[in-house]
Amino acid sequence: MELEGIFTKLDHETCSKFDERRLDRDEDIYANKDRRLSQSEARAQNCRGSRRLVLMTVCLGLICVVLLVFIIMQLITITAERDLLKSYKNTVEEFNHTINSLQDNYTDLMTEKHQLNNNFSSLSQKKLELQRNVTTLSEELMREVSKRVS
Repeated sequence: MELEGIFTKLDHETCSKFDERRLDRDEDIYANKDRRLSQSEARAQNCRGSRRLVLMTVCLGLICVVLLVFIIMQLITITAERDLLKSYKNTVEEFNHTINSLQDNYTDLMTEKHQLNNNFSSLSQKKLELQRNVTTLSEELMREVSKRVS
């Protein structure tokens, strides 16, 4: 019995006829396994085998589709994570830039504060000096006035 010849001669109607006659039951096959199968019984077995082959092919196709969908979902997830990581990196860089800018501003402000403190100290000393001068001049004026009056 040539398998290739049997598979090429199979068609759906033949398989349906064997099913109607109940020739594809397992008991019939195993009960007569020692004797040579008739042509109709061989066709019935081949119909059953071809159905199994079709079922296995469909199952394998579904498994392939499920795996393909899973792979696509993983790629989408990886792409989203990569975009999120880039966004995070950009945010960190902007944050670092802002920190550096604030540190520069702080340094400038501290320098200006020291200059203002120095100016204040200098002005305070000048004020004291001027107050002493005023006091001294006032005393001299009072002496002059008192000399003239006396």
